[in-house]
Amino acid sequence: MKIQSIRGMNDLLPEQSATWQYLEKIVADVLSRYSYREIRFPILEQTELFKRAVGEVTDIVEKEMYSFEDRNGDSLSLRPEGTAGCVRACTQNGLLHNQTQRLWYTGPMFRHERPQKGRLRQFHQIGVEAFGLTGPDIDAELLLITANLWKALKIDHAVSLQINSLGTSSDRAQYRAALVDYLTARKSQLDEDSQRRLDSNPMRILDSKNQDTQALLNDAPKLADYIDDESREHFEQLCAMLDAANISYQINPRLVRGLDYYSKTVFEWVTNHLGAQGTVCAGGRYDGLVEQLGGKPCPGVGFAMGVERLVLLLDELAVVPDSIAQTVDLYLVAVGNLELEALVLAENLRSQCPGIRLECHCGGGSFKSQMKKADKSGASIALILGEDEAASGTIGVKYLREDIVQQSVAQDSLTKLINDRF
Repeated sequence: MKIQSIRGMNDLLPEQSATWQYLEKIVADVLSRYSYREIRFPILEQTELFKRAVGEVTDIVEKEMYSFEDRNGDSLSLRPEGTAGCVRACTQNGLLHNQTQRLWYTGPMFRHERPQKGRLRQFHQIGVEAFGLTGPDIDAELLLITANLWKALKIDHAVSLQINSLGTSSDRAQYRAALVDYLTARKSQLDEDSQRRLDSNPMRILDSKNQDTQALLNDAPKLADYIDDESREHFEQLCAMLDAANISYQINPRLVRGLDYYSKTVFEWVTNHLGAQGTVCAGGRYDGLVEQLGGKPCPGVGFAMGVERLVLLLDELAVVPDSIAQTVDLYLVAVGNLELEALVLAENLRSQCPGIRLECHCGGGSFKSQMKKADKSGASIALILGEDEAASGTIGVKYLREDIVQQSVAQDSLTKLINDRF
């Protein structure tokens, strides 16, 4: 019996990886323009980190984390999200003491969910975090980064921004009490999932997908009525900055996000091109999280993007350039016992023509079979080295995608021809 991959943990095949690399390169380029630096931290952390950060009564901690005891009896978990690990790494390594930090990371996350389109058990995120800044200007900067990223990816027409303010933890505690009172009196009218959340995480009921529950919430207490003046001013200034930057947005009073650590600003970028999995980027402020995880008080704000969902959106909109799928520019064919000569020539060309993508045929074979492989490779030019060419110091240049007559070129002139073309 063949061993299969674990359900919800997918392979990324070579024909798919080009789109991932395209996305990752654009993200890195955009973030570098805003002076964000990459940080890397383990995928395995102490379970307590996520219990304290994400919240013990969230779906992630209660039902979705991959947790186990190691040989020492310590409870460890594969990371279900990136912010908690980033905060732990920064605190442990002294990056937050009287400093500001602008950081980003990418890598796999793990949640035991029912696999479906755009939602896997091993999924990948790109996360961005900023520490030590309290004003709405850094919130606005993060939203500008995402807006510019969508433009660079040519998907800005397909995503829209929703924002809200959660106020402080004390604001939410007062609101939560009022919301629970209202919903408890109407518990029988709630859907099953919302009834369960009423005791564990009542604010998540606000983003329920059940239409009857949403109708019931129309007359529920409003979070905006419980937010303190400082949080309200912070949010109004953020909106003014977005207006000044011509960033369109919708204020969604029922946007709460699923993690306990958020405060003040929360946001989501959503699309209607992916069905139910419509959120492609989400985040917000978490000013109390660093202290909650044992560090000195330090404000923070960040967001995460689901790579799989963004790749699905790029494919759905057909905006990825065809050229990124091409991995070969030149294919070197060697006819006869010229493997050594071909290998040396290929290495010389790679060193003299920076950035060129050259595949040197290996494994022998007839001229016809090698030319078939050259064509299949997607290369635009086949370089043909036979005994006559080796003896005369020339190379055959055959254009595979254009109606240009094959030519013979001196090997010492080949570098110029390649550099001029590519």
